[in-house]
Amino acid sequence: MNATAGQPVVEVHDLGVGYRNRPVLRHLDFSCHGGQFVSLLGPNGAGKTTLLRTLSRHLAPQAGGIRVQGRPLESLAALELARIMAVVLTDKIAPPLFTVFEFVALGRYPHTDYLGRLGSGDRVAVTSSLAAVHALDLAHRPFADLSDGEQQKVLMARALAQEPQVLLLDEPTIHLDLKHRVEVMAILRDLCRTKGITVIASLHDVDVAAKVSDRVALIRDGGLAAWGPPETVLSRQAVTDLYDFDKAEFNRHLGGIELRGAGDRGRAFVVGGMGSGALVYRMLTKRGFALATGVVHENDLDCFVARSLGAECVAVAPMEHINGAAADRAKELLAGCDLVVDCGFPVGPVNEANLALLQAALELGKTVLSLRGDLPPGLRPTGGQRYLACADAARLLEALETLTPRHAVPIHGEESPCTP
Repeated sequence: MNATAGQPVVEVHDLGVGYRNRPVLRHLDFSCHGGQFVSLLGPNGAGKTTLLRTLSRHLAPQAGGIRVQGRPLESLAALELARIMAVVLTDKIAPPLFTVFEFVALGRYPHTDYLGRLGSGDRVAVTSSLAAVHALDLAHRPFADLSDGEQQKVLMARALAQEPQVLLLDEPTIHLDLKHRVEVMAILRDLCRTKGITVIASLHDVDVAAKVSDRVALIRDGGLAAWGPPETVLSRQAVTDLYDFDKAEFNRHLGGIELRGAGDRGRAFVVGGMGSGALVYRMLTKRGFALATGVVHENDLDCFVARSLGAECVAVAPMEHINGAAADRAKELLAGCDLVVDCGFPVGPVNEANLALLQAALELGKTVLSLRGDLPPGLRPTGGQRYLACADAARLLEALETLTPRHAVPIHGEESPCTP
């Protein structure tokens, strides 16, 4: 099933695609090799489906050319192309009276005689295709009775029954629940690795594409904005430009998208570090708080999450002891915040200076919500400030709900879910 080493399975040169006199994409150049997972990413209407329909010969190219296994696409006979390429589009299919096995067996048409009779080898191929998509248990059920997720797996099985070297899919996870989305993507990834099939799929989930793809094509404004490995192509700016993000940001280190909040409920300073703050940042952002945080290290998970959420983030170099300049900057930000949250970060030599931030918050009369439990050694609450020790994230959430929209002051101090 594997393509010749070094030889592209699919090559596109100066390709133009569209409908009649309406061009959709122009000047496309890329090549796909055996066993690669290739994701087509872009906003709705960008031309991903049009490209797939052109690659599958449902549409004729408007310009340029496509080569499959080194041969012009138009030179391949229909049955010959069907032995090389299988297609799963988004068109709804509801064949009456077909069992799953019978439906998948339709994929054997490039290999059967002119009457479409199945031999023992064909039956083995159908069974193997169902097994590959974890659907053997569905073999005798009516196709029309299946759920959307089950139908999608069976559609892939029918395509696999063709024994293709290239599999084209248009939004293979659309309308699927989370379980089936994950299962379908895992199946496709495994087909690339175990059978050497080249998968070319249009996707909407950029975070999924980042995790499964060998190559990604960013499609926008009538052309190919970028092409290459996701590790180099899917930068913060590239994804922001691709989808016109306003209140979201892709982070390649996290492999996903973070959603920024409105920041209309006040401003919170988070004392985190060593991965302790990521959950709290998201918790606060969802509830309308603008964020500031520090002092964290630049290679810390907290730093990546905070910056993706638009927080003002005071950071120092990896493994560096928190210095006076960074601590002073953090204190300035803290002084302008309505609320301080202590994430209960583990204290060590490189970050023990962050305890001074908590003391500064207390001295400034700030309300401090803490996941640490007891007051850390050396901290001295004075006057009327509030240090509320929360047992866990659920209690912290309850405490946040008691705050006024614009000021981080408990409405009912004695009824706070955290312990003063």
